[in-house]
Order: sequence, then C-alpha cells, then structure tokens
Amino acid sequence: MKYYIIAGEASGDMHAANLMKELKRCDPGATFRCWGGDLMEKEGGVIVKHYRDLAFMGFTEVVMNLRTIFRNIDFCKQDIIEHKPDALILIDYPGFNMRIADFAKQEKIKVFYYISPQIWAWKQSRVHKIKRTVDKMFVILPFEKDFYKKFDYEVEFVGHPLLDEIEQIKAGSKTFRKQEISVMLPLMLSVVNDFPDHQFVIAAAPSVANEYLTSISGRKNVNIVSGQTYSLLTHSTAALVTSGTATLETALFGVPEVVCYKGGWISYSIARMLIKVDFISLVNLIMRREVVKELIQHELNTGNLIKELRSIIYDKENIERMKTDFLTLRNELGGSGASVNTAKAICRELSFR
Repeated sequence: MKYYIIAGEASGDMHAANLMKELKRCDPGATFRCWGGDLMEKEGGVIVKHYRDLAFMGFTEVVMNLRTIFRNIDFCKQDIIEHKPDALILIDYPGFNMRIADFAKQEKIKVFYYISPQIWAWKQSRVHKIKRTVDKMFVILPFEKDFYKKFDYEVEFVGHPLLDEIEQIKAGSKTFRKQEISVMLPLMLSVVNDFPDHQFVIAAAPSVANEYLTSISGRKNVNIVSGQTYSLLTHSTAALVTSGTATLETALFGVPEVVCYKGGWISYSIARMLIKVDFISLVNLIMRREVVKELIQHELNTGNLIKELRSIIYDKENIERMKTDFLTLRNELGGSGASVNTAKAICRELSFR
C-alpha cells in the first residue's frame, strides 16, 4: 500500500515513525510519502515538507502566517492528487489535518486519524466533521473514547504511544516555539541561584537552536542538552515543564514536576473563552484532579516557582504522593503497544482492498 502521512510537530514525527515501523511488519511492501521529520525519513519516508517549516503557535503568529498556511494546504492537496495514496494517515496537528481529511474524503481516499485533536477541550462541534471525514479514529487518552461515544462515533483506544518510547528507553515531545521560550525560560531560570546544590539543565527540542537558548539564558552554569529529553528525565530529581505532552512524559518517568504556562495576552484571553477544561496539563486532565501544580499566566513568577520547586525537591510526603499518582496515571493509560495496535488495525481496515 501507498501511505501518505502528515505530522506537523516533533512529537508527531516520533509517533509516526514508530507507526511506520509497525506498518512495515504487516505490510512489507509499504511506501510512505510524508510531511514530518528526520525520524520518519529514517523509516523510509519521502519527506515532502519538514515540520520545522510548519510550526506556527498562538493566535497572533497564525494570523501573520495565514498566506503560508493556506499555500501549504493547497500544495498538500495537489501532492496527494499526483501521488494517489491508498490511505491517508493524519497525526494530531488538527488545524491543517482536518482540512486535508475533508479533501481526501472527497477524493475517496481512506482516512485514518492517529492521536485525536483535543476537541474535548474546545470547539467540540468539530466532532461532526470528524464523523463525516475520518474513516477510523485512533485515540490515545482513555476518556476520549467516552467523549466520542456521546456523539455516537465509535473510536478505537490504542493506548498512549509515549509508553512505547519510555519502555524502549528504560530497556536500553509538543515542539516549543520561540515566542513561548522567550517568555517562559527566563522565569524558569530565575530560580537557579536559590538552589545552589542542584544542577539545572535545559532539555531542548531538536527544532530549537542552542544559540537561541543561550542568548536567552545568558548563564554559563546552566547546561543545554538537545534531543535527549528522555535520557535527562531518567536522571532528574524534579522538573519545571511547559504545558503539553511534556507534562505527561515527565510523569511517566516518575519525575515530580511543576507545570508552567505563560502566553501572549491576546492568545491567552481567546483561549480562556474557548477552552472547556479545568486543567492545562494532560496529567491533571487524565486524573481529573490536581496531581501536579499548574502555574499559569500571572501565577508563573519567581516566588511561586521557588515555593513549588522546593515542595517537589524537599517535601518527602508530597513527592511520594505525586509518584504514587503517577503510577495510577500509567495504569489509566493502559499498557504499551499503541503503535502496534494502530498499525494492525489499519492493516485490517485495508485488507479488503
């Protein structure tokens, strides 16, 4: 089969690459044309566009780059027509992928969606478009199956792909944009001098240049390590983590954490009006209660960071409680095997063709 796969972020590149690896097991003749990154390329994918060229974050940045975004959508549609894939596999990245799903359905191409858009958080009306355009949705969070069931749409819970990655690391992210880094990193680093007995390390995403991080940190006593977040987590005592998938990754490694978020005033104000959930971290969302402390907007300041970081470094009772909750969280997510489960299901769906 010919597969066309679209992943618009570093984490999507990782999950897509693992899926491709498993697809080749059940479909040895598989070929892949991709929007993604280096990991997908290593699995044999022909990269049409790299995710580094697709990263627009926040209301303001999206508006400023609308022409580029729509040009990419048009190019993608034309590329799909020219290469006539047997199946389209979409990895998260909803703003782009939902439009491509609609187009592919009109072209009578089988559409699979791996890692659901977080429509349970905001703009839930998108579920109707998903029902109309996506042949099979594979969800990775346990409560998503119940969410879709309310709308009479049957999805398949395959487990969380991070568990696969973590199992591999122990046996042997969402890409952060410059506007987020420039706001939050200086605040996070403002606590360094209050913890002289601890070594601070910046875990950098592969798409962010070390020179840029150095220009912001301005510190010689803070190391920067790129593309090795999981290795760092295995040796970490505690973590200050920006909201997103990284909060879940940190928890699954059993590392006590404080979740940090501070965005532009316009983007944050719009998000507050639209988002319908009580928490911003996946850890708290999945557990349906506050397991990790979230410092958002004005609460993200040096004083609060020092207080909360002390509580996850020195407060043994708090540390044990959090680690126990993390074990419960892992059980909630099911076992490893998300990539295998998804690949097998896709091959089953395509077996009649």
